[in-house]
Amino acid sequence: MIKILFICHGNICRSPMAELMMKKRVKDLGLEDDFYIASAATTTEEIWGERGNPVYPPAREKLAEHGISSSGKYATLLLRSDYDKYDYIIGMDNENKRGMLRICGGDPEGKISLLMDYTDRPRSVADPWYTRDFETTYRDIDEGLNGLLKFLNVI
Repeated sequence: MIKILFICHGNICRSPMAELMMKKRVKDLGLEDDFYIASAATTTEEIWGERGNPVYPPAREKLAEHGISSSGKYATLLLRSDYDKYDYIIGMDNENKRGMLRICGGDPEGKISLLMDYTDRPRSVADPWYTRDFETTYRDIDEGLNGLLKFLNVI
């Protein structure tokens, strides 16, 4: 089983979009039993009490346009123990990567990367929190997931 954890700042926009889009992709490929996919945040800004905030409404709407439900997804925090639990820990931008390295205590096994590193045009996934452009974010994530699936020899 391939275990993938997607990471962003608050786990309410980009990383849950990547998680839920990837889950749909592997399900459509008939490979959902071969993957364990989740997402988490590098900060506690969207996590209150026992459960974090749900997926940000415009991100939820963008996913719904593509037939993807975000029901039951709440922000959660990346933990140091996640480093041992996952095969791939994939961030959305360099700020996320710095947080991932700090929380995980480094990357001795080379598990930490950025999603767009799996594409022909490495860059950050557009952050819709600031741009409000969820379409560009969706397209970036889709491109990154295509590259990741090719890297994993799935497509």
